[in-house]
Amino acid sequence: MGRIAAEDVLWRAMGDIRKRLESHTYPDLGAMMEGYAEAAVELAFAGFRQRLDYSSESIDALDEILVQVGESPDMDLDFEVRLWGSYLGEVLRRRYAGSWELTPYPGGVAAVPAVEVRGARMFPLMKVYRRLTAGEEEDLPSFFAKITERLGRPAQVN
Repeated sequence: MGRIAAEDVLWRAMGDIRKRLESHTYPDLGAMMEGYAEAAVELAFAGFRQRLDYSSESIDALDEILVQVGESPDMDLDFEVRLWGSYLGEVLRRRYAGSWELTPYPGGVAAVPAVEVRGARMFPLMKVYRRLTAGEEEDLPSFFAKITERLGRPAQVN
């Protein structure tokens, strides 16, 4: 498939996913973040030929996707941050048995989605925003390594 055809497939898939997500009513923040994360998994495969499986290894693939998304002149920053940030947050939430909450971002006024784990708050949507706007210096594998160092081993979920 040529580059133009591949881009058409990507934009069509993204438009369909966006319409579906934005027309859906979610019972709570956690359900909405899970819904967006599942859509990210779907779009990663359909549009970028990457498999996102909520594993720590998938962070590299997510970072590669964000590099491509960030290069697009047609990027809808708000939607991309919600989509890919939800996936990053779900990886963290599942890995450490955390929960989603709305809380003010440090230094900010508005409440934003955060993942709470044992009293620590992580802001995955803000991290994706910085990755898309600041570039390489905000890479996700380094961010994930720092979190793993601070939080330690994944939660044991039975």
